[in-house]
Amino acid sequence: MKKQPDKIYLIGFMGCGKSYIGKQLAQSLGWEFLDMDDFLEANEGMSISQIFAEGGESLFRELEQNYLQATIDFENAVIATGGGAPCFFDNIDWMKAHGTTIYLKTPVAILVDRLKSETDHRPLLAKKTDAQLSDFIRTKLTERSSFYQQAQYVFEYKTGTENAESLLKMLNSSLSNE
Repeated sequence: MKKQPDKIYLIGFMGCGKSYIGKQLAQSLGWEFLDMDDFLEANEGMSISQIFAEGGESLFRELEQNYLQATIDFENAVIATGGGAPCFFDNIDWMKAHGTTIYLKTPVAILVDRLKSETDHRPLLAKKTDAQLSDFIRTKLTERSSFYQQAQYVFEYKTGTENAESLLKMLNSSLSNE
């Protein structure tokens, strides 16, 4: 019999709902919730925007990997990763080796709608118009898709209103078919 995982890593594009659904999922399971971006910012004492400004994306990705690997000591935790986390170094393989990975697959239109008001505090989205944002998301999803698709489970948003209960039903259904 397969060992029950003690960590769930939620992956997907920024704005896909990793933190939102992650908090619900953790509460449903009686587990701890950890947002990797918040974890990184709290430990570094600066915002992700500041890290990008001071050291660029390469410094951010190195820090992100370090803090991701620090989650090895967490038990019974739902962890919302940054959107690019699975796409750098061997992060996707590492997460799969140390927990269960779930890709929150979200249509571009829903992502644009959720992210258009956040371009000021997300470094990769800075100063983009709605049309530029849509093009950027489409391009990045194409680049990242091969990493996201490596997740052990894919949870598809159809309406954008799905929640942890929908995710748990999908997981339970998948687990009973294994």
